[in-house]
Amino acid sequence: MRTRLGETRSDVQSTHALICQDSHELIELPHWPDCDIVYFSAPALGSQFSFFSVTAQSATQIPPPPHDGLRFFLVRSGCAEVHVSGSSYVLEVDGFACLPPESAATINLQSQTEILCLERSYVPIKNVPVPPAFFSSISKIPAAPIKGDDKLHVQHLLPGGPGYDMEINIMTFDPGASLPYVETHFMEHALMMLKGGGIYRLGEKWYPVAAGDAIWMAPFCPQWFGALGRENAQYLIFKNFNRDPIRRQSSTPS
Repeated sequence: MRTRLGETRSDVQSTHALICQDSHELIELPHWPDCDIVYFSAPALGSQFSFFSVTAQSATQIPPPPHDGLRFFLVRSGCAEVHVSGSSYVLEVDGFACLPPESAATINLQSQTEILCLERSYVPIKNVPVPPAFFSSISKIPAAPIKGDDKLHVQHLLPGGPGYDMEINIMTFDPGASLPYVETHFMEHALMMLKGGGIYRLGEKWYPVAAGDAIWMAPFCPQWFGALGRENAQYLIFKNFNRDPIRRQSSTPS
């Protein structure tokens, strides 16, 4: 995509980054054969995870990650089939998988399948087992209002419990709905706008955002979102969770 006079809505700051489609750079990696990849955040940016999209240019098999971290992915178009522990799971649009560290899972992608992927190091707790691979779809996850607001709903994609060291949620806003307050906390976020748009406050900056925009938020970055337009706004959001911050690992997937 060519823009005029070097313009882009993308913006990278020390505490946050907005990555828009007008600045995407496609890359290839050996462990994602026959795929185009766009990174939205990675340890080089300052995040404790990698967050990226993958589009298969032909039918391909994806090996396990070249690191000992976990892998979460959501199917955005096409179809993916996961092979793990002697079983196979077929995921269509809005299906997702959370694959634990060292699961040896492989993923078969049909041609032109697009997935949204997050990889990170897992933070264990003594005597608490690592959760097994988990598969579901957005449509199977119940939505609940946030703080009694029937215009703002959340879907918790992962089951929860002490074994999980993160949350990945879907947030859906009716037109005009907003977060109830500016959040500031020790968790960091990865976010992808799935539908609609609005205004996102990050630190002291205010950004118009729309479907396809990705955001990284560092710990303690003030953050707030309000939906604009005639349709619902919806995004997927990750946060590290359920662990004392002093236990957070400094190592990250390579």
